[in-house]
Amino acid sequence: MSHVFPRHTKSQLPVAVGGEGCYLIDADGKRYLDCGDAAVSCLGHSNRAVIEAVQSQVEKIAFAHTGFMTSEPAEALADLLIDHAPGDLDRVYFVSGGSEATEAAIKLARQFFLEIGQPERRHVIARRQSYHGNTLGALSAGGNAWRRAQFAPMLIEMTHIAPCYEYAEKQDGESSHAYGQRVADELEAEILRLGPETVMAFMAEPVVGATLGAVPAVEGYFRRIREICDQYGVLLILDEVMCGMGRTGHLFACDHDGIAPDILCIAKGLGAGYQPIGAMLCTSRIYKAIQNGSGFFQHGHTYVGHPVATAAALAVLKELTSQQLPQRAEFMGQRLQSALETAFSEHPNVGDIRGRGLFRGIELVSDRAGKTPFDPALGLAGKIKKAALNAGLICYPMSGTRDGRSGDHILLAPPFIIEDAQIEELVDKLGVALKAAI
Repeated sequence: MSHVFPRHTKSQLPVAVGGEGCYLIDADGKRYLDCGDAAVSCLGHSNRAVIEAVQSQVEKIAFAHTGFMTSEPAEALADLLIDHAPGDLDRVYFVSGGSEATEAAIKLARQFFLEIGQPERRHVIARRQSYHGNTLGALSAGGNAWRRAQFAPMLIEMTHIAPCYEYAEKQDGESSHAYGQRVADELEAEILRLGPETVMAFMAEPVVGATLGAVPAVEGYFRRIREICDQYGVLLILDEVMCGMGRTGHLFACDHDGIAPDILCIAKGLGAGYQPIGAMLCTSRIYKAIQNGSGFFQHGHTYVGHPVATAAALAVLKELTSQQLPQRAEFMGQRLQSALETAFSEHPNVGDIRGRGLFRGIELVSDRAGKTPFDPALGLAGKIKKAALNAGLICYPMSGTRDGRSGDHILLAPPFIIEDAQIEELVDKLGVALKAAI
């Protein structure tokens, strides 16, 4: 009998005992093509450079509390991140994962306005069907109704505007650009409704991951968002926890949109699964407000800047940049998109195949012409997950795509080292899973 508290008490899960490249191996020796571990394993499961970096750092120093000391790998990782970061991002605050990164971002935004004498700025605006993490602050910013529902009485009040979700929400006869501008302008309307002097930040994912299924914004949307934030003095927080670190073809996902945020959150691919780590990056303007004010960011966790975690992430980042793996993710992502379209574009229950780089989503519908979701009572996402696992494929099916309750999609996020033969294997096994589940 296990004493582990699992994610689902009725699940009987295989035991992972090994990893090799794009595959995980269970205790029975079965191999699973890993294409859906929440977009974490960008380098696969046996990268020697990262493994050796972890081993070397443990031998030197495993832990030093950042209230007393910094560490060499933390300093080097921050330098390398800022060397590649967009815009005026200049400082890095390390955490242990994505939820901590977005939580820190929200708190930093609030403290920034206190430090510059604008304490009335307290509101955060985000988007419906977003996901920013599972701590109470991050969950408050998230816009997924199902994830929020049972904790709603405990959440901070935040408001949510429409996502940029072209497949389901663009009007008939509306161009992609006009649609993007219309939904971006909802931000301005919400700022004016709340009172511009009371809004501190807008938070969004450049490519929405878990709750929409790899949905990128249309061209021009984020440029308009940036203009609105600048006009009203609102900080732009971009959550790249899932879509960043090369996943969508750029080291930082916002580079595709030609903008830079005031605060940026990363995790998942930063550690590539070798160590738990995330980071919040902010501009020099925000940092100097703290530096020249109280001097103290009133936040922190025990394991921020952990030497072994930052050493692992430094090795991951060196692999990503020296091997040009974001560019490879873009190239192989196009090949994956083509393979998915060839296999499933005429499938009666596949409504949309979308994404950027090696971050792809398939939205499932009961009726293609009407884009009608399946009945949520069918539990389709769970059936696909189980069928895929039986076929030897790890993917990320989710329900609630449209509104937190109805709609189903499959998120695919394979390692950047995936080869053509493994793309073919992915598509074949996904076809088996769809046939079994639908």
